[in-house]
Amino acid sequence: MFDEWNALADSVAAHTQNYLDGLTRLASGEGGDAMLAMLLVEVSQVSLAGAQLGAVQDVILQGNFEPATGPDPDLDGVRTALATRLGPVDDYAEVFDPYKDTGVTPYRLSDDLTAVAADLVHGLGHYRAGRPLEALWWWQYSYFNTWGNHAGAAMRALQALVAHTRLDVVEESTIA
Repeated sequence: MFDEWNALADSVAAHTQNYLDGLTRLASGEGGDAMLAMLLVEVSQVSLAGAQLGAVQDVILQGNFEPATGPDPDLDGVRTALATRLGPVDDYAEVFDPYKDTGVTPYRLSDDLTAVAADLVHGLGHYRAGRPLEALWWWQYSYFNTWGNHAGAAMRALQALVAHTRLDVVEESTIA
């Protein structure tokens, strides 16, 4: 089982790094008009890693203890840059838990995207310190507790935005 856990940790770490790199690039101005579609791809790909974490048995730490990783990086600059780039589409409405709380809750894409990043980067600290099991435990726990919900909500909002940009066309041009 140890080899399987290591392989999963390697895979999730790669998804995590790709997400963090992509989010940072998009926040800094890359992507142009394709930014929303590219954010949708980033969130979808990291959500695959989350689904894999949800499909495996619970990761249990020996002694039920998580060693400290040190301070996590400050992601407020990324969040602020995303909020600026997203502008009027940053705010949206979501049902937080369709089984327990069916009320509509206001969300911000910039907050969701960086909340996902914050949870992922914390696990990455364990992984880089040579503690893949602790990384998996954190990623799995935080997937169920926070980042899975934020990623799912952001993915639904981004999919709706991308669909609107493609389908809400005043008049289709025809090829002559």
